Amino acid sequence: MRTAPFKRPFQYDKIPIDDLRLQQERDKTNRARNTAGTVKRIWSYLARQKGTLLLVILMVLISSAMSLAGPFMVGMAVDDFIVTQEPSGLGMLLVWLLIIYILHSLSLFLQNYWMVGIAQNTVYSLREELFQQFHRLPISFFDKRQHGELMSRITNDIDNINNTLNQSVIQIFTSVLTLVGTVVVMLLLSPLLTLITMATIPVMFMAIRWITKRTGPLYKLQQHHLGELNGYVEETVSGQHIIKTFSQEERVIGEFQERNENLQHSGFWAQVFAGFIPKVMNMLNFLSFGLIGLAGGILAIQDVITVGVIVIFTEYARQFTRPLNELSNQFNILLSAVAGAERVFNIIDTKQEETDEKDALTLDGTQGHFEFDHVSFAYEKTPILKGISFTAEPGQTVAFVGHTGAGKTTIINLISRFYNYDNGVIKLDGVDLKHIRRSSLRRHMAFVLQDAFLFHATIRENIRYGRLDATDDAIMEAAKDANVHDFIKRLPNGYDTMLDQSGSGISQGQKQLITIARAILADPSILILDEATSNIDTVTELKIQDALKRLMKGRTSFVIAHRLNTIQEADKIIMLEHGEIVEQGSHEALIASRGRYYALHQQQLKEHA
Repeated sequence: MRTAPFKRPFQYDKIPIDDLRLQQERDKTNRARNTAGTVKRIWSYLARQKGTLLLVILMVLISSAMSLAGPFMVGMAVDDFIVTQEPSGLGMLLVWLLIIYILHSLSLFLQNYWMVGIAQNTVYSLREELFQQFHRLPISFFDKRQHGELMSRITNDIDNINNTLNQSVIQIFTSVLTLVGTVVVMLLLSPLLTLITMATIPVMFMAIRWITKRTGPLYKLQQHHLGELNGYVEETVSGQHIIKTFSQEERVIGEFQERNENLQHSGFWAQVFAGFIPKVMNMLNFLSFGLIGLAGGILAIQDVITVGVIVIFTEYARQFTRPLNELSNQFNILLSAVAGAERVFNIIDTKQEETDEKDALTLDGTQGHFEFDHVSFAYEKTPILKGISFTAEPGQTVAFVGHTGAGKTTIINLISRFYNYDNGVIKLDGVDLKHIRRSSLRRHMAFVLQDAFLFHATIRENIRYGRLDATDDAIMEAAKDANVHDFIKRLPNGYDTMLDQSGSGISQGQKQLITIARAILADPSILILDEATSNIDTVTELKIQDALKRLMKGRTSFVIAHRLNTIQEADKIIMLEHGEIVEQGSHEALIASRGRYYALHQQQLKEHA
């Protein structure tokens, strides 16, 4: 049986000091602004449900009042009936106690019921807002982030907020009200005994402050490690073919184990420090009981207070420290939720894709005439394109060739406005691309990429994605034009065959033909092909090339190609090197000039000879 490499026992005695200090340094910079701002922002979501929230607060008031009334009446029973040994009236008092405890239980149930609804509505809004934000962010944002880590924001972090709202909000309200009410009643009964009861509070606050100073950064560290782990899992699950092809299973298992241990470590110490709070509170609670018993006994002997008051104070001392204990525990949970909420709001507040200009045009149609005029672009201050100039006439096919990193994909990203160029101008039918609405521009485009992407849906739905109002007959005609209809009809469920994202059960070529059918159905004016026939067998490649010819007919097409034999019929071939155009022209003209393109062409002929 295979065992994971690099396996070592978990060291429970080793606190992640370096990571903790690093997180604490981050918190020193962000705490005042982020923590307070995040809590305020969460409250703004809760405040949208004011009516239900008021009902919850009302139930909290009732439950807090009932929790104070119960011990008070027990103390009265001691003084009026037990000490005096006068049973008359005790039955009625017991009835009132029963009513109090029933009201207390009912109010607790209702406040929990309504708060669950508030929490669910809040996280529903947060999750929806975050998902919408994903679709407003520029492509560059996703290029820099692990997809699994982003998924962690919309699942784990928001679930963390939901759990906290369910547990903490009511608990905080109840604890504060109970605390205030308990102090007021205790002061009315005996100010001296109240002061003695509160003697342990300074010690308690010092202990809690020491603990929470460490739990906050540790909870944030835990969330950070969880996001890293989710991102790595998503990456490795998506890349299983590559991992197995290169026999990297052992290395991947080892790297996962390292990330898993980081999460285990930070989670362990976060829970350990959080667990100190109830232990400290219990110890101080016992100390408080001892002080009340000692001081109360002395005062009772001197007839300053009654035995019933001692009973009330004993119970109130528990009710006094319990809210403090709960507030401390909820503070830790709240810190964990704030850590998750900060990560969520960080995405929501990320700068969205640049908005279109107010007077940006909406294209009803386009001829597909493109003009690049000294276009330059830099990615994070690294120059990618340098003074690119060329034209694409309506209906022409323009192919880009060059070594990896030459700038081919960047030009495509600029044409589709996934990125905005820095200098120069790109015009479509004489209009600057920046003056055209992105959505309008992209409605007239279709993409056939090297990695065919299929959704978890039927073949019919995957093709219909090109035009959502398309009829079944139109979908079938598009499939015929893409040379994939016969294959689909041979499947047991035909067009209703369910596919997953990886398209398991069908070949890479068949997936590509389905995406071509999707593009045909979209009926675009502008077509972008990114190495659409790579890694395809010869027979399927001929089918794809035949389908692409039908698709490209009458449309302005931009083609990225590494195999030069696939673009020989292009109207214009542009040779790129280091972000600059070194040659452009037809295949025959470039071969005749015996320049860079010719050398690349001869090299590929030798490789395939």
